[in-house]
Amino acid sequence: MKALLNRRPVNAPAEVAEDEQSWEEEAGGWSWSTGATANTAVVLRWAMWGLILLGPLLGSAAFLSRPASAGLARQQPPVAAPATGSQGAAGFAQLFVAAYISAGDGDQTKLTPFFPGATDLRLEGASGQRRGDQLTVVRLRQSDRDIWSVTVAAHVTTVTGASAGADGASPAADSSAGATTAPAAAAGSAGSVHYFQVPVATAPAGGGASGYVALAMPAEVAAPPRIQAPALVYGPWRPALPGDPLTAAVTEFLTSYLTGTGDLTRYLSPGTQLTAISPAPYTALAVDELAVEGEQSGTQLTTVPPGGTRLRVLVQLRATGPDGLRVPLTYALTLQTRAGRWEIASLDGAPAQATTPSSTSS
Repeated sequence: MKALLNRRPVNAPAEVAEDEQSWEEEAGGWSWSTGATANTAVVLRWAMWGLILLGPLLGSAAFLSRPASAGLARQQPPVAAPATGSQGAAGFAQLFVAAYISAGDGDQTKLTPFFPGATDLRLEGASGQRRGDQLTVVRLRQSDRDIWSVTVAAHVTTVTGASAGADGASPAADSSAGATTAPAAAAGSAGSVHYFQVPVATAPAGGGASGYVALAMPAEVAAPPRIQAPALVYGPWRPALPGDPLTAAVTEFLTSYLTGTGDLTRYLSPGTQLTAISPAPYTALAVDELAVEGEQSGTQLTTVPPGGTRLRVLVQLRATGPDGLRVPLTYALTLQTRAGRWEIASLDGAPAQATTPSSTSS
Protein backbone atom coordinates (compact mmCIF):
# COMPACT_ATOMS: atom_id res chain seq x y z
CA MET A 1 0.00 0.00 0.00
CA LYS A 2 2.78 2.40 0.88
CA ALA A 3 4.47 1.58 -2.38
CA LEU A 4 1.28 2.47 -4.23
CA LEU A 5 0.90 5.72 -2.35
CA ASN A 6 4.51 6.69 -2.86
CA ARG A 7 4.36 5.95 -6.52
CA ARG A 8 4.22 9.16 -8.60
CA PRO A 9 3.77 9.80 -12.30
CA VAL A 10 6.87 9.52 -14.37
CA ASN A 11 6.49 13.05 -15.72
CA ALA A 12 5.80 14.70 -12.33
CA PRO A 13 8.20 17.48 -11.29
CA ALA A 14 10.87 16.46 -8.90
CA GLU A 15 10.03 19.07 -6.25
CA VAL A 16 6.38 18.17 -6.31
CA ALA A 17 7.25 14.54 -5.84
CA GLU A 18 9.55 15.39 -2.99
CA ASP A 19 6.81 17.50 -1.27
CA GLU A 20 4.29 14.72 -1.60
CA GLN A 21 6.76 12.22 -0.26
CA SER A 22 7.53 14.51 2.69
CA TRP A 23 3.85 15.04 3.51
CA GLU A 24 3.04 11.39 3.21
CA GLU A 25 5.90 10.46 5.52
CA GLU A 26 4.79 13.03 8.11
CA ALA A 27 1.16 11.98 7.84
CA GLY A 28 2.14 8.37 8.03
CA GLY A 29 4.39 9.06 10.99
CA TRP A 30 1.65 10.98 12.86
CA SER A 31 -0.94 8.32 12.08
CA TRP A 32 1.32 5.48 13.31
CA SER A 33 2.63 7.02 16.50
CA THR A 34 -0.50 8.74 17.91
CA GLY A 35 -3.22 6.37 16.66
CA ALA A 36 -1.36 3.20 17.61
CA THR A 37 -0.75 4.51 21.11
CA ALA A 38 -4.43 5.35 21.57
CA ASN A 39 -5.55 1.95 20.34
CA THR A 40 -3.08 0.21 22.62
CA ALA A 41 -4.34 2.16 25.65
CA VAL A 42 -7.92 1.22 24.84
CA VAL A 43 -7.03 -2.42 24.49
CA LEU A 44 -5.13 -2.44 27.80
CA ARG A 45 -7.97 -0.64 29.56
CA TRP A 46 -10.55 -3.17 28.36
CA ALA A 47 -8.23 -6.02 29.27
CA MET A 48 -7.90 -4.70 32.83
CA TRP A 49 -11.68 -4.35 33.19
CA GLY A 50 -12.08 -7.85 31.83
CA LEU A 51 -9.69 -9.22 34.42
CA ILE A 52 -11.47 -7.32 37.18
CA LEU A 53 -14.84 -8.68 36.08
CA LEU A 54 -13.61 -12.22 35.48
CA GLY A 55 -11.69 -12.48 38.77
CA PRO A 56 -14.68 -13.30 41.05
CA LEU A 57 -16.18 -15.56 38.42
CA LEU A 58 -12.97 -17.53 38.05
CA GLY A 59 -12.62 -17.77 41.86
CA SER A 60 -16.18 -19.07 42.25
CA ALA A 61 -15.66 -21.59 39.49
CA ALA A 62 -12.50 -22.85 41.14
CA PHE A 63 -14.29 -23.17 44.50
CA LEU A 64 -17.25 -25.01 43.01
CA SER A 65 -15.09 -27.30 40.90
CA ARG A 66 -13.01 -28.60 43.85
CA PRO A 67 -13.64 -32.28 44.77
CA ALA A 68 -16.58 -32.70 47.14
CA SER A 69 -14.89 -35.56 48.95
CA ALA A 70 -12.04 -33.35 50.08
CA GLY A 71 -14.43 -30.89 51.72
CA LEU A 72 -16.34 -33.68 53.42
CA ALA A 73 -13.15 -35.26 54.66
CA ARG A 74 -12.15 -32.02 56.39
CA GLN A 75 -15.58 -31.51 57.93
CA GLN A 76 -15.94 -35.02 59.40
CA PRO A 77 -14.81 -35.22 63.03
CA PRO A 78 -12.49 -38.04 64.01
CA VAL A 79 -14.43 -41.18 64.89
CA ALA A 80 -13.63 -42.52 68.33
CA ALA A 81 -13.00 -46.22 68.57
CA PRO A 82 -15.97 -47.97 70.20
CA ALA A 83 -15.63 -49.22 73.73
CA THR A 84 -15.20 -52.96 73.93
CA GLY A 85 -15.82 -55.77 76.34
CA SER A 86 -18.89 -54.73 78.33
CA GLN A 87 -20.18 -58.28 78.67
CA GLY A 88 -16.71 -59.62 79.33
CA ALA A 89 -16.13 -56.96 81.98
CA ALA A 90 -19.35 -58.02 83.73
CA GLY A 91 -18.31 -61.67 83.84
CA PHE A 92 -14.78 -60.75 84.91
CA ALA A 93 -16.16 -58.69 87.81
CA GLN A 94 -18.39 -61.58 88.92
CA LEU A 95 -15.44 -63.95 89.09
CA PHE A 96 -13.39 -61.37 90.95
CA VAL A 97 -16.11 -60.78 93.56
CA ALA A 98 -16.56 -64.53 94.10
CA ALA A 99 -12.82 -64.97 94.71
CA TYR A 100 -12.72 -61.86 96.89
CA ILE A 101 -15.55 -63.00 99.20
CA SER A 102 -14.00 -66.40 99.89
CA ALA A 103 -10.40 -65.14 100.16
CA GLY A 104 -8.61 -65.41 103.49
CA ASP A 105 -5.13 -65.24 104.92
CA GLY A 106 -2.63 -66.34 102.28
CA ASP A 107 -5.02 -66.12 99.34
CA GLN A 108 -3.39 -63.06 97.72
CA THR A 109 -2.31 -65.16 94.76
CA LYS A 110 -5.96 -66.07 94.07
CA LEU A 111 -6.76 -62.38 93.58
CA THR A 112 -3.76 -61.26 91.54
CA PRO A 113 -5.16 -62.65 88.24
CA PHE A 114 -7.91 -60.07 88.67
CA PHE A 115 -6.07 -57.26 90.50
CA PRO A 116 -2.24 -57.32 90.31
CA GLY A 117 -1.97 -55.09 93.37
CA ALA A 118 -3.48 -57.82 95.55
CA THR A 119 0.01 -59.09 96.38
CA ASP A 120 0.40 -56.25 98.89
CA LEU A 121 -2.99 -56.78 100.56
CA ARG A 122 -3.43 -57.92 104.14
CA LEU A 123 -6.10 -60.62 104.26
CA GLU A 124 -7.53 -62.03 107.49
CA GLY A 125 -9.58 -65.04 108.42
CA ALA A 126 -9.57 -68.55 107.09
CA SER A 127 -9.81 -69.20 103.40
CA GLY A 128 -13.36 -70.10 102.46
CA GLN A 129 -14.83 -68.84 105.73
CA ARG A 130 -17.23 -66.71 103.73
CA ARG A 131 -18.99 -67.80 100.59
CA GLY A 132 -20.73 -65.80 97.86
CA ASP A 133 -23.68 -67.37 96.05
CA GLN A 134 -26.15 -66.20 93.43
CA LEU A 135 -23.79 -63.60 92.02
CA THR A 136 -25.33 -61.37 89.38
CA VAL A 137 -24.58 -58.04 87.74
CA VAL A 138 -27.15 -55.40 88.71
CA ARG A 139 -25.48 -52.36 87.18
CA LEU A 140 -23.06 -51.84 84.31
CA ARG A 141 -22.00 -48.40 83.18
CA GLN A 142 -19.06 -46.94 81.31
CA SER A 143 -17.22 -44.51 83.57
CA ASP A 144 -14.46 -43.67 81.08
CA ARG A 145 -13.10 -44.82 77.75
CA ASP A 146 -12.73 -48.62 77.96
CA ILE A 147 -13.39 -48.57 81.72
CA TRP A 148 -16.53 -50.17 83.12
CA SER A 149 -18.01 -49.80 86.57
CA VAL A 150 -19.66 -53.13 87.37
CA THR A 151 -21.92 -53.60 90.41
CA VAL A 152 -22.28 -57.25 91.44
CA ALA A 153 -24.89 -58.52 93.89
CA ALA A 154 -23.95 -61.57 95.95
CA HIS A 155 -25.67 -63.55 98.67
CA VAL A 156 -22.90 -63.82 101.28
CA THR A 157 -22.97 -66.51 103.96
CA THR A 158 -20.49 -67.42 106.67
CA VAL A 159 -19.46 -71.06 106.95
CA THR A 160 -19.83 -72.41 110.50
CA GLY A 161 -19.73 -75.82 112.18
CA ALA A 162 -16.31 -76.78 110.84
CA SER A 163 -12.96 -75.16 110.46
CA ALA A 164 -12.78 -73.49 107.09
CA GLY A 165 -10.12 -74.49 104.62
CA ALA A 166 -9.28 -73.79 101.06
CA ASP A 167 -12.49 -75.44 99.91
CA GLY A 168 -14.69 -74.03 102.67
CA ALA A 169 -14.03 -76.91 105.10
CA SER A 170 -11.01 -78.99 105.99
CA PRO A 171 -10.89 -82.55 107.23
CA ALA A 172 -10.23 -82.99 110.95
CA ALA A 173 -7.36 -85.21 112.00
CA ASP A 174 -8.25 -88.15 114.23
CA SER A 175 -5.15 -88.41 116.41
CA SER A 176 -6.32 -91.54 118.14
CA ALA A 177 -6.83 -93.45 114.92
CA GLY A 178 -3.95 -91.81 113.11
CA ALA A 179 -6.21 -91.07 110.15
CA THR A 180 -8.55 -88.38 108.97
CA THR A 181 -12.27 -88.55 109.42
CA ALA A 182 -15.06 -86.81 107.59
CA PRO A 183 -15.78 -83.39 109.06
CA ALA A 184 -19.10 -82.38 110.44
CA ALA A 185 -21.36 -80.90 107.84
CA ALA A 186 -20.62 -77.23 107.53
CA ALA A 187 -23.60 -75.08 108.22
CA GLY A 188 -24.08 -71.64 106.75
CA SER A 189 -25.70 -68.67 108.33
CA ALA A 190 -28.78 -67.16 106.74
CA GLY A 191 -26.58 -64.59 105.08
CA SER A 192 -27.61 -61.43 103.30
CA VAL A 193 -27.25 -59.77 99.92
CA HIS A 194 -24.27 -57.46 99.44
CA TYR A 195 -23.43 -55.21 96.51
CA PHE A 196 -19.85 -54.75 95.31
CA GLN A 197 -18.68 -52.20 92.75
CA VAL A 198 -15.68 -53.18 90.64
CA PRO A 199 -13.80 -50.91 88.16
CA VAL A 200 -12.71 -53.00 85.17
CA ALA A 201 -10.48 -51.78 82.34
CA THR A 202 -10.67 -53.46 78.93
CA ALA A 203 -8.32 -53.44 75.95
CA PRO A 204 -7.67 -55.52 72.84
CA ALA A 205 -5.46 -58.46 73.71
CA GLY A 206 -4.64 -59.75 70.23
CA GLY A 207 -6.34 -62.30 68.04
CA GLY A 208 -9.61 -60.37 68.19
CA ALA A 209 -9.98 -60.99 71.94
CA SER A 210 -10.31 -58.48 74.76
CA GLY A 211 -8.30 -58.39 77.97
CA TYR A 212 -9.50 -57.27 81.40
CA VAL A 213 -7.97 -56.06 84.64
CA ALA A 214 -9.47 -54.64 87.83
CA LEU A 215 -8.21 -51.18 88.72
CA ALA A 216 -8.91 -51.61 92.42
CA MET A 217 -10.35 -53.99 94.98
CA PRO A 218 -14.17 -54.21 95.15
CA ALA A 219 -16.01 -51.45 96.99
CA GLU A 220 -19.18 -52.35 98.87
CA VAL A 221 -22.03 -50.01 97.91
CA ALA A 222 -25.70 -49.55 98.71
CA ALA A 223 -28.39 -51.53 96.97
CA PRO A 224 -29.88 -50.00 93.81
CA PRO A 225 -32.90 -47.83 94.62
CA ARG A 226 -36.33 -49.33 94.14
CA ILE A 227 -38.59 -47.27 91.90
CA GLN A 228 -42.34 -46.91 91.95
CA ALA A 229 -44.03 -49.40 89.65
CA PRO A 230 -45.73 -47.83 86.60
CA ALA A 231 -49.48 -47.97 86.18
CA LEU A 232 -50.79 -50.94 84.20
CA VAL A 233 -53.73 -51.32 81.84
CA TYR A 234 -55.46 -53.94 83.98
CA GLY A 235 -58.30 -53.43 86.39
CA PRO A 236 -58.19 -54.49 90.03
CA TRP A 237 -57.54 -58.09 91.02
CA ARG A 238 -60.73 -60.11 91.44
CA PRO A 239 -61.44 -63.80 92.12
CA ALA A 240 -61.36 -66.19 89.18
CA LEU A 241 -64.97 -67.36 88.99
CA PRO A 242 -65.61 -70.93 87.80
CA GLY A 243 -68.37 -69.90 85.37
CA ASP A 244 -66.36 -67.05 83.85
CA PRO A 245 -65.38 -67.72 80.19
CA LEU A 246 -62.07 -65.93 80.80
CA THR A 247 -61.27 -68.13 83.77
CA ALA A 248 -62.05 -71.26 81.76
CA ALA A 249 -59.89 -70.18 78.81
CA VAL A 250 -56.78 -69.27 80.82
CA THR A 251 -57.09 -72.31 83.10
CA GLU A 252 -57.29 -74.75 80.19
CA PHE A 253 -54.39 -73.12 78.38
CA LEU A 254 -52.07 -72.84 81.40
CA THR A 255 -52.86 -76.40 82.54
CA SER A 256 -51.78 -77.73 79.15
CA TYR A 257 -48.79 -75.38 79.01
CA LEU A 258 -47.41 -76.20 82.49
CA THR A 259 -48.44 -79.83 82.99
CA GLY A 260 -48.24 -81.12 79.41
CA THR A 261 -51.79 -82.49 79.40
CA GLY A 262 -54.03 -82.10 76.35
CA ASP A 263 -53.41 -80.50 72.97
CA LEU A 264 -52.10 -76.97 73.48
CA THR A 265 -53.05 -75.85 69.96
CA ARG A 266 -56.73 -76.19 70.83
CA TYR A 267 -56.48 -73.08 73.00
CA LEU A 268 -54.49 -70.88 70.61
CA SER A 269 -55.73 -68.30 68.10
CA PRO A 270 -54.91 -68.97 64.44
CA GLY A 271 -51.31 -67.92 63.77
CA THR A 272 -50.21 -68.13 67.40
CA GLN A 273 -47.35 -70.58 67.98
CA LEU A 274 -46.54 -71.74 71.51
CA THR A 275 -45.00 -74.96 72.82
CA ALA A 276 -45.71 -76.60 76.15
CA ILE A 277 -42.82 -76.73 78.63
CA SER A 278 -40.98 -80.04 78.40
CA PRO A 279 -40.47 -81.82 80.67
CA ALA A 280 -43.54 -80.56 82.45
CA PRO A 281 -42.49 -78.81 85.71
CA TYR A 282 -45.89 -79.12 87.44
CA THR A 283 -48.60 -81.67 87.92
CA ALA A 284 -51.58 -79.41 88.58
CA LEU A 285 -52.54 -75.77 89.02
CA ALA A 286 -55.33 -73.55 90.33
CA VAL A 287 -56.09 -70.06 88.98
CA ASP A 288 -56.79 -67.78 91.94
CA GLU A 289 -57.20 -64.23 90.60
CA LEU A 290 -57.56 -62.27 87.38
CA ALA A 291 -56.87 -58.62 86.54
CA VAL A 292 -58.64 -57.80 83.29
CA GLU A 293 -58.07 -54.85 80.97
CA GLY A 294 -60.91 -52.36 81.08
CA GLU A 295 -62.65 -53.85 84.11
CA GLN A 296 -63.62 -51.49 86.88
CA SER A 297 -64.17 -52.34 90.51
CA GLY A 298 -67.29 -54.49 90.81
CA THR A 299 -67.71 -55.08 87.04
CA GLN A 300 -66.85 -58.34 85.27
CA LEU A 301 -67.15 -59.74 81.78
CA THR A 302 -69.55 -62.71 81.95
CA THR A 303 -70.24 -63.07 78.22
CA VAL A 304 -67.98 -63.51 75.21
CA PRO A 305 -67.78 -60.37 73.01
CA PRO A 306 -67.99 -60.50 69.20
CA GLY A 307 -65.28 -62.28 67.22
CA GLY A 308 -61.95 -60.50 66.89
CA THR A 309 -62.17 -58.75 70.27
CA ARG A 310 -58.77 -58.63 71.99
CA LEU A 311 -58.26 -58.38 75.74
CA ARG A 312 -55.18 -58.35 77.99
CA VAL A 313 -55.32 -60.28 81.25
CA LEU A 314 -53.05 -60.89 84.26
CA VAL A 315 -53.42 -64.36 85.80
CA GLN A 316 -52.38 -65.22 89.34
CA LEU A 317 -52.16 -68.99 89.99
CA ARG A 318 -50.61 -71.63 92.22
CA ALA A 319 -48.85 -74.52 90.50
CA THR A 320 -48.16 -77.85 92.24
CA GLY A 321 -44.77 -79.44 91.65
CA PRO A 322 -43.88 -83.17 91.71
CA ASP A 323 -42.88 -82.75 95.36
CA GLY A 324 -46.35 -81.49 96.24
CA LEU A 325 -45.16 -77.96 96.92
CA ARG A 326 -47.38 -75.21 95.48
CA VAL A 327 -45.68 -72.05 94.16
CA PRO A 328 -47.30 -68.78 93.00
CA LEU A 329 -46.93 -67.78 89.34
CA THR A 330 -48.23 -64.78 87.38
CA TYR A 331 -48.82 -64.71 83.61
CA ALA A 332 -49.61 -61.82 81.27
CA LEU A 333 -51.80 -63.02 78.41
CA THR A 334 -53.57 -61.49 75.43
CA LEU A 335 -56.80 -63.23 74.45
CA GLN A 336 -58.96 -62.95 71.35
CA THR A 337 -62.51 -64.11 70.66
CA ARG A 338 -63.44 -66.49 67.86
CA ALA A 339 -66.58 -68.57 67.33
CA GLY A 340 -68.04 -67.58 70.69
CA ARG A 341 -65.02 -68.44 72.87
CA TRP A 342 -61.77 -66.94 74.13
CA GLU A 343 -58.45 -68.09 72.65
CA ILE A 344 -54.88 -67.26 73.58
CA ALA A 345 -53.37 -64.76 71.12
CA SER A 346 -50.01 -64.34 72.88
CA LEU A 347 -48.04 -65.09 76.03
CA ASP A 348 -46.78 -61.57 76.80
CA GLY A 349 -43.27 -60.91 78.01
CA ALA A 350 -44.41 -58.38 80.61
CA PRO A 351 -47.60 -56.75 81.88
CA ALA A 352 -48.80 -53.93 79.62
CA GLN A 353 -48.11 -50.42 80.86
CA ALA A 354 -50.94 -47.89 80.90
CA THR A 355 -50.70 -44.94 78.52
CA THR A 356 -49.72 -41.80 80.40
CA PRO A 357 -51.46 -38.45 79.72
CA SER A 358 -48.19 -36.92 78.51
CA SER A 359 -47.73 -39.63 75.87
CA THR A 360 -51.30 -39.31 74.62
CA SER A 361 -50.97 -35.55 74.19
CA SER A 362 -47.82 -36.00 72.13
